[in-house]
Amino acid sequence: AIAADGTLFSGATDATIRVWSDGEHVDTLTGHDRTVRALAIGKHDKLYSGSIDGTIRVWSLADRTPFSTLRGHTNGVVSLAVGVDGTVYSGSRDTTIRAW
Repeated sequence: AIAADGTLFSGATDATIRVWSDGEHVDTLTGHDRTVRALAIGKHDKLYSGSIDGTIRVWSLADRTPFSTLRGHTNGVVSLAVGVDGTVYSGSRDTTIRAW
């Protein structure tokens, strides 16, 4: 996922999110228990991360801290999208799509 300021976020198999700026690794975000498979930038400077642990974390882009965890899938989250109205959609290995 790429923020408006050009910061790049990438998910990793070690359950972290890597933060990149100008091609350099600048930070690592922790909070998931398993591989991070999906990322999306939302409204109001939010980053959403979906993990094989079945959760979606909501992060503040301003200070890169998590402030909410969305639970509801019974298997790993493998896709995320943010609609024009700000609704977050998640797809899971449990064969469901959820709107948050």
